[in-house]
Amino acid sequence: MEARLKSALESVIERQSGRDIVDAGRVESAGVMGDAVTIVLSPPVAGDPDLDRLQPEIEAALSKIDGINKVRVVMTAHREQSAQRQRPAPKQPQQPQRAPADRPARRILAVASGKGGVGKSTVAANIAAALAKDGLKVGLLDADIYGPSAPRLFGLNDVPGLRKTEAGVQPIEAHGVKIISMGFVVKPGAPVVWRGPMVQGAIRQFMTETDWGGLDVLILDMPPGTGDAQLAIAQDLPVDGAVIVSTPQDLALDDARKAMGLFEQTHVPVLGIVENMSIFICPHCGEGSHIFGTGGAKAEAERIGAQFLGEIPLHPDLRARSDAGEPVALDDGPIASAFLKTAQAALAAAEEASKPLPEIVFD
Repeated sequence: MEARLKSALESVIERQSGRDIVDAGRVESAGVMGDAVTIVLSPPVAGDPDLDRLQPEIEAALSKIDGINKVRVVMTAHREQSAQRQRPAPKQPQQPQRAPADRPARRILAVASGKGGVGKSTVAANIAAALAKDGLKVGLLDADIYGPSAPRLFGLNDVPGLRKTEAGVQPIEAHGVKIISMGFVVKPGAPVVWRGPMVQGAIRQFMTETDWGGLDVLILDMPPGTGDAQLAIAQDLPVDGAVIVSTPQDLALDDARKAMGLFEQTHVPVLGIVENMSIFICPHCGEGSHIFGTGGAKAEAERIGAQFLGEIPLHPDLRARSDAGEPVALDDGPIASAFLKTAQAALAAAEEASKPLPEIVFD
């Protein structure tokens, strides 16, 4: 594989020097994990950064190698241009550096969808409950500041507020899951009218100032969309990977692709896709109906080379148990089994993604 990678990269020519990118010393490292390869480029010694031009050429060259289905190309920080080195830059007021967020759990999984209405929060809550039932120490951070769902999903609508001690903010525990949500701070039904920086600050405070107590897994129920809050989480919090939730419908998949694009740009691994509402199971006859289409999320996972984590059926019991604040994942039926398999697959994917890439260095 090393020889094939090197040969493919040598076919990509750096325009300003006329040499291939290996000979020009542009390839800092290459790592292969499964069918995916990551190439790290150094910026050119002089001239404009050329990642936009080189990336498609590198992707095309490496995609021809048997066994490589996904190519990721990143560039390290740009060197200062010679003109900038000769002329001292005007002094700018020093901005205080933000300390990196502490890691409250061994694994942190973000559950995202790119849009609302696909059952993302229900999936996040039941993944958390399934892992807790499986014996793990689990927390759930409801990062949807504008529309918190965790209090209702866990039967905690009457919580008067959050208590803070010397150890930090104390999460509310229900069904074996430690939970933090804006829904515990504002009155039921009251809107949160905040600008982006306030939302970002609240999410960071919930993550870093909560006394999580040494979790095995922390689930982040991401807000819908790809704005300030999502960017702050992806860039500023130590997320191990993202689980994308979608229905089989093309309309939902369009927005799921936007969520995946956000994580791709911020270098957060996409652990896989969950197809929610995959099939409607009639409570009377037991027959199934594909009311949102069939196989859309699985086909999308195959198209982008991501793992398909599981299918969650649509059943009236799931809706009723969610409204009652009793996660259906706590049961022993087929829906609970589907959530457990999905949760275990997501956690296994996070463990795999957290392994260091084997590094290949070209002499």
